[in-house]
Amino acid sequence: MSLFISPAYAEGGAAAPAGGGMELIFMMVIFAVIFYFMIYRPQSKRVKEHKNLMSSLSKGDEVLTTGGLVGKIIKISDENDYFQLSLSDDTTVTLKKDFVSAVLPKGTLKSL
Repeated sequence: MSLFISPAYAEGGAAAPAGGGMELIFMMVIFAVIFYFMIYRPQSKRVKEHKNLMSSLSKGDEVLTTGGLVGKIIKISDENDYFQLSLSDDTTVTLKKDFVSAVLPKGTLKSL
């Protein structure tokens, strides 16, 4: 238990033992490992998957956006990361590729 709580010593009594610095370093290493495995690694994995999703978009894909729009991609502009999404026969919207949250299976729009 003395790993997490350092003992208190009265003034003028026995001298405080040296070595508190090693415990601090050990705790900092443990926190860094926890931070890496619980926060950084899963987040970088999600970012990598989203980049792969954005690079695999093609004309004719049915997608779901983060705003809740569902439509079919009719035109992709590669130089500035925009695409046109057809919501219905007469409605098109221009969006950034970043706003795609999922690619839906073919025929999803017809079943809605």
